[in-house]
Amino acid sequence: MNLIVAVDSNWAIGNKNQLLVRIPADHKSFREITLGKVVVLGRKTLETFPQGMPLKGRTNIILSRDPKYHVKDATVVHSTEELFEELKQYDTKDVYIIGGSSVYRELLPYCDVAHVTKIDKAYEADSYFPNLDQMEEWQITADSEEQTYFDLEYRFLKYEKKK
Repeated sequence: MNLIVAVDSNWAIGNKNQLLVRIPADHKSFREITLGKVVVLGRKTLETFPQGMPLKGRTNIILSRDPKYHVKDATVVHSTEELFEELKQYDTKDVYIIGGSSVYRELLPYCDVAHVTKIDKAYEADSYFPNLDQMEEWQITADSEEQTYFDLEYRFLKYEKKK
């Protein structure tokens, strides 16, 4: 499985249920990478999307502990066991974990590839992603040139789990 995330210099990903910053090229990259694929996300992350609707052009699987929770045009699962049962019908190379922090933490051990937009700035945040640079099993296998959006500098990194 894969994951895709944008982090700041402290590996923060959000504050008060919102992204730290919106960078058009990051959104474009996210769209290009995940279009036609399976995205796995938590209920709170879904609620931050426009009108709280699933992403178009993708198979959306929502992880929620609430057994009554339903979403139009998405599959809702209530545990990792149920999620893995649902994912059996898909190629794991086509599955992308897209957040939030508790879903990332829970599913990181099952991922082999991480697409990370690393923003060279620290934001006020209350939600974090595990620091892959401090985990021996992860290594950077691709690194874009530095990108700039107004006063922000960022890079697109690809981490892969060592075999």
